[in-house]
Amino acid sequence: MDDLFRGVRAHGALFGSSVLTPPFSLHFVDGAPLTLCTALSGGGWIVPEHGEPERLDAYDTVVVRGPGTFTFVDELGTRAEPVACGEYCAAPELGGTRYRRGWRDDGDGPTTLIVGAYPAGGEVSRPLLDALPPVLRVDGGGTGDPVLDHLAAEVAVDAPGQQVVLDRLLDWMLVCTLRAWFDRPGGEPPAWWTAQRDPVAGPALRLLHDDPAAPWTVATLAERAGVARSTLAKRFAELVGEPPLTYLTRRRMALAADLLADRPSATVSEVARRVGYADAFGFSAAFKRVRGVTPSEYRRRPGPPEKTADEVLSDRQQEGIVKG
Repeated sequence: MDDLFRGVRAHGALFGSSVLTPPFSLHFVDGAPLTLCTALSGGGWIVPEHGEPERLDAYDTVVVRGPGTFTFVDELGTRAEPVACGEYCAAPELGGTRYRRGWRDDGDGPTTLIVGAYPAGGEVSRPLLDALPPVLRVDGGGTGDPVLDHLAAEVAVDAPGQQVVLDRLLDWMLVCTLRAWFDRPGGEPPAWWTAQRDPVAGPALRLLHDDPAAPWTVATLAERAGVARSTLAKRFAELVGEPPLTYLTRRRMALAADLLADRPSATVSEVARRVGYADAFGFSAAFKRVRGVTPSEYRRRPGPPEKTADEVLSDRQQEGIVKG
């Protein structure tokens, strides 16, 4: 899970805070990959474009998976006209105040809503996104939470290092919320969530994620995990749903896809070496078998705008590739 979250780590997070008086209807139109919503007081309903409405009371947290939009209303069937919200939701002409990349709308109503739009993308993080429903809710129990109180205070002030604090608080909220949701009684967590805690499959998964470019065989993986080869092969397939080396190949191709998209100056040979292939030919054949297109064809597909040098450096620092 740590590895999956590296692909969805907050950077320059968009936060918003509104104090609302019924009737209200805020339509969040950005369609962010993940959006966290929490109420510090009062409450309302999260109504997604796809999925069932979820009640949001004080200190509850709701995660909405994009790209669908959603609305926060005081009650289902509210008479309020929707107000489109996004990065500029509380622009002065809408009665609010622009707040850096976020927004703050100070009213005197009983409901205080905080929203964090979470950037998430790439193939590495896809298993995490695929494991989530359109909307999930974690009950806060109606009691105070020091992290949420700190978040509310941080959104309301302008202080040095604030963006870093907001990003890390959003990371904290997302991880804790999803961990609680995966572990809820009667839940059906994804296979990788269950497997990572298994004494046989768990160590093998960590080895594959820590060093995906290593020349792994089932025998060397079993030796490092401290179990018999047959035991590892059987247990891994049972819990993860596929053999260890099949899982490794898919993992390598996900890493390669993100490298091809994010590092336009890297050659196919360089990407191949980064994910454990000695030559570009073997890598290209494996990539096409898993992804359906060659690496060059994948790179030519339309995608997000190319990252600036500063953004690439920041990514590498977060990934631990560059120190400082």
